[in-house]
Amino acid sequence: MTDVVAPTKSPPGPDAPLATEQEAREVAEAAREKEWQAPSFVRQLFEGSFLLNLVHPFPEISPEEESRARPFLDRLERFMREEVDSDRIDRDGKIPPEVIRGLQEMGAFGIKIAEEYGGLGLSQTMYTHAIGLVTSQDGNLTALLSAAQSIGLPTPLKLFGTPEQKKRFLPRCAKGAISAFALTETNVGSDPAAMTTTATLSDDGTHYILNGEKLWCTNGTIAELIVVMARTGKRDISAFVVETDWPGVDVVQRLHFMGLRAIENGVIRFTNVKVPVNNLLWGEGKGLKLALITLNTGRLTLPASAVAGAKRCLEISRRWASERVQWGQPIGKHDAIAQKIGHMAADTFAMEAVSDLASLLADRGSHDIRLEAAMAKMWNTETGWRIVDDTMQIKGGRGYETTDSLRSRGDRPDPVERMMRDYRINLVFEGSSEIMRLFIAREAVDTHLDVAGDLINPKAAPGTKVKALARAGLFYARWYPMAWLGWGRWPRYAEFGPLATHIRFVNRASRHLGRTLSHAMVRFGPKLEKRQAVLGRLVEIGAELLAITAACSRAHAMAKKDPAHTGPVELADLFSRHARRRVKDRFHRIFRNEDVRTYATARKVLDDAYLWLEEGMVRTDA
Repeated sequence: MTDVVAPTKSPPGPDAPLATEQEAREVAEAAREKEWQAPSFVRQLFEGSFLLNLVHPFPEISPEEESRARPFLDRLERFMREEVDSDRIDRDGKIPPEVIRGLQEMGAFGIKIAEEYGGLGLSQTMYTHAIGLVTSQDGNLTALLSAAQSIGLPTPLKLFGTPEQKKRFLPRCAKGAISAFALTETNVGSDPAAMTTTATLSDDGTHYILNGEKLWCTNGTIAELIVVMARTGKRDISAFVVETDWPGVDVVQRLHFMGLRAIENGVIRFTNVKVPVNNLLWGEGKGLKLALITLNTGRLTLPASAVAGAKRCLEISRRWASERVQWGQPIGKHDAIAQKIGHMAADTFAMEAVSDLASLLADRGSHDIRLEAAMAKMWNTETGWRIVDDTMQIKGGRGYETTDSLRSRGDRPDPVERMMRDYRINLVFEGSSEIMRLFIAREAVDTHLDVAGDLINPKAAPGTKVKALARAGLFYARWYPMAWLGWGRWPRYAEFGPLATHIRFVNRASRHLGRTLSHAMVRFGPKLEKRQAVLGRLVEIGAELLAITAACSRAHAMAKKDPAHTGPVELADLFSRHARRRVKDRFHRIFRNEDVRTYATARKVLDDAYLWLEEGMVRTDA
């Protein structure tokens, strides 16, 4: 996102035109991690291979790590319960200084920073559990802590910083120096090719001159340190550590949002800021790759936060559905409400399994989790949003009413209205759901592109296509039959007991997924990248298969520890039954859909062919 580097030509200025589609694709492709040096369960799913041993037995937190983290977690929970007034924070739109100070004093800004630098030195899993505790009460504090640690300075430093940089910055972060990450601009979101912020090396090679403006920089209005992305060449984007008290660094304004009303998010301007060359992270041109690698673990905050939100919703819904009587019985006994609560419980169990699995695999360090992390982020946040929405429906008017209003008339002040406002951004933060689908889909087709990409590349020379044809023939002669063959029936996976049928389903469905992906590439050729609805369904199938596997593996592990505790198996079974129906539906709709017709209608809307449909309302564009 370090050593002295050679001068480069000045990059394009702020008035440079937006990048073309081809340039944007090339920038994104250059930033990809192209090598798979460690196994990935999800990648294998897309290749039609179900390698259960990669995620089962379900990973466990070591007793030593659990006991080491427990004092901090207990202190954090007590602090949240006794010292944090979340209604006041939401009402005032500001986190009180004493709350920030309390978090700093207990080490909450250095949870994953090594003890040698003054941090707590806890694992990724313990970090996500800590963030879950915070999120269960206040999303504003989650944004504060997460932006400082998941995508802020500590993680890029840990992964790519020099020993000198680590010694210089990590102790400050561990003590509570708030950090931020600055990538987004007015015309730059998930597509960084149009970035206009520049960093030009000085004539004497001692520093860079940073100019530009960043939008939606979380923590930017109160941060001491910011990781800033800037152009250092025509296509090179580099990452720099910037001190906010330097001349030329200005907070233009603090921004305000529908939810997370106390989030310190703002527009930050850099005017001729002198950045020492030893504040360059990793090297010139490596900024986007740094950001993507950092997000492999950085994204894991959101799945854990979604779990915490789901648990709070389950608590609120359970209590209300048991107490509220309508038509002579508690509303939870009415089928319409009971269906929502049953789904909610099963989904919450699966969400926690997915979140913990991804974090525990990250701690192992022996897996490539880029796809697991992206799927966990996408699937958990979307599933969690449905749970929040159902909770609002179950609570009815009391869900829509603010806590202050509820409290004023003696009702329990469940913060459903605030949760709905705060939660919605999770489907956008750190890669929107749509971008996650495209990111996962690109990685899913990686093997096929390596083997046969030149066959569908219109720019490939005839000789290149001939070589690709021979290479593809050898590969698919072996791979394609294997995508059909395999035993995914009884008695395989019998050790899972009543859950074995679901594991066998994933085994069969993984081969179906691999075949379907290859069929889509043959059918659509180079146009497949434009068929984002098709790619999205393939990704959603993979996410459901991951969730079934995680839920069943976790339930199996819990049942082994306590055979009398039947709840985990019951919830995993119910979730898997629901998920299997969704998988079958998505398979059916891969090639049987209305995508082309829907796209054509959208084009007509954008071409103003349906302006008549907007008649009858107060005009706002006059």
